[in-house]
Amino acid sequence: MTTINDPPVVAEVTDLYLKYEEALCNNNLEVMDSLFWDAPEVVRFGITENLYGSDEIRNFRQNRPNPKIEREISNLKVLTFGKDAATVTLEFRRIINGVERFGRQSQTWYRFTEGWKVVSAHVSLLPV
Repeated sequence: MTTINDPPVVAEVTDLYLKYEEALCNNNLEVMDSLFWDAPEVVRFGITENLYGSDEIRNFRQNRPNPKIEREISNLKVLTFGKDAATVTLEFRRIINGVERFGRQSQTWYRFTEGWKVVSAHVSLLPV
């Protein structure tokens, strides 16, 4: 039977997500890149873009017009399935062009032999 939300696994994925969040807010491309699966199958759906494969994701991040992302996160939820699969969901608040915006984010993580990696991600804004 699969163990749901084993506390040590939840803590491990939570720590990795917080490392990703810090890298995102500080535009640390190396850390963000290291936490995403380096494969053509990885997917990231963003606010204005659909990215397929690690090359597209890496290229988007390197050319992002506003690389600094300042936001407040809330409702961070980490759900683990056994020791090798997890989802992370959260809500966030950002000021974009002087307007307060609310959004949500989800990630699917999988533990490979080289460690945990994001295999799918989604970011969206709620309507104004």
